[in-house]
Amino acid sequence: MASETEVLASVPKQLWIGGPVDATGGGTFAVRNPANGEVLVEVADGSPEDAVRALDAAAAAQGDWAATPARERGEILRAVFERITARAEEFALLMTLEMGKALPESRNEVRYGAEFFRWFSEEAARIHGRYLHAPSGTGRILVHKQPVGPCLAITPWNFPLAMGTRKIGPALAAGCTMIVKPASATPLTMLLLAKLCSEAGLPDGVLSVITSRRSGAITQPLLEDPRLRKLTFTGSTEVGRTLVEKSASGLLRTSMELGGNAPFVVFDDADIDAAVEGAMLAKLRNGGEACTAANRFHVQRGVVEEFTEKFVAAINAQVKLGPGTDPDTTLGPLVDEQQLNTVSELVEDAVTAGASVRVGGKAPGGPGWFYPATVLTDIPPRARILREEVFGPVAPIVAFDTEEEGLAAANDTEFGLVSYIYTRDLDRALRVAEGLESGMVGVNRGVISDPAAPFGGVKASGFGREGGTEGIEEYLSTKYIAMT
Repeated sequence: MASETEVLASVPKQLWIGGPVDATGGGTFAVRNPANGEVLVEVADGSPEDAVRALDAAAAAQGDWAATPARERGEILRAVFERITARAEEFALLMTLEMGKALPESRNEVRYGAEFFRWFSEEAARIHGRYLHAPSGTGRILVHKQPVGPCLAITPWNFPLAMGTRKIGPALAAGCTMIVKPASATPLTMLLLAKLCSEAGLPDGVLSVITSRRSGAITQPLLEDPRLRKLTFTGSTEVGRTLVEKSASGLLRTSMELGGNAPFVVFDDADIDAAVEGAMLAKLRNGGEACTAANRFHVQRGVVEEFTEKFVAAINAQVKLGPGTDPDTTLGPLVDEQQLNTVSELVEDAVTAGASVRVGGKAPGGPGWFYPATVLTDIPPRARILREEVFGPVAPIVAFDTEEEGLAAANDTEFGLVSYIYTRDLDRALRVAEGLESGMVGVNRGVISDPAAPFGGVKASGFGREGGTEGIEEYLSTKYIAMT
């Protein structure tokens, strides 16, 4: 395994526009290690002019890339998958250094993120149209799929690789060029990915990466440019709404994967041990910093104490808080001080309102942005933690009596990304899954993400789907050709 110094040295520190280029004006910004707050490296701080340079490159490359045979596009994506897999340990260490998650979590993300390139390398050759006789008998109907054109992807910090590959894979497979604006907290993984894509034979200009502290300033000239035809964003609902408004003037194709407030519903006929195992995954995967993380635990009253006691016992036995690079660590730090403060405030608000802390509940202090795995009970309905996305390792548990109450409590949110239910009753599982107002449902499973499945939400959690056979459709336009 490469050392931290070697991994950081392998990453381009400039913008990536047909290769490494300096930012206009030569500005840089620091990328910090969440485990100690120290600066890892400085990277280029892109400007609006740099964003336009990237769009110039994307527009220039669009025609040739769209005309590249689908099989060739797929082979390049497959080659990138193989390169990521071959350098999995380097990617994992890099993600842990810039985002904080424990190395086992980073390794899982590398496997998951790489798989989008393999999946869409196969989907590139399966872009289908239709040919049929017009029912009126007046001619023929041809339905043809074409790439939408240059795309802008804005990715979050919590999954530095997978949130990019989930967008880049289908865009490139469809024949689109793409500009990626990664989160300023975690730009290094995306820069390394761009380098690997170039090594795998991706033509210059097809994929650009613009790093910058000023997301709004970077995206504004792109959203106003008629050459850009697609915007895809993963992040908060608040920012998503703003981006949709700004993209409206250009009538851009948009897909939005936004905030979540996932309910984890345990019925009294559930396998409680299995539910606890699923809860550990659904809550603590990625340190709780995931839009799919279970945010509210609704447990039927007859089993709520058993579930709570076993959940707390599992946390005490299995969770080790520490730097992500420590081989014994299972829970790393939060990404930055702001996130630490947000999590702390939500817990303090609940406790002040009367909630009980069963485990955790207080940051340990010292260097780094650490927060322990926490379980809260006796939470009043007015507590913010039941309404807001906590994005940290905190599990609020509330009891319900009937199935109808449990379903109503689960749906009592403006969000609708994912829900989790545990029950042994197949009829109940189907009934509740269909009644849940979310784009995805995990039945007796604590992890639902799969590159072969359509990922996305409803209500304030956004629209559009990523992954599965549906994912590539987000980057294709449908053209109808009428023939006599």
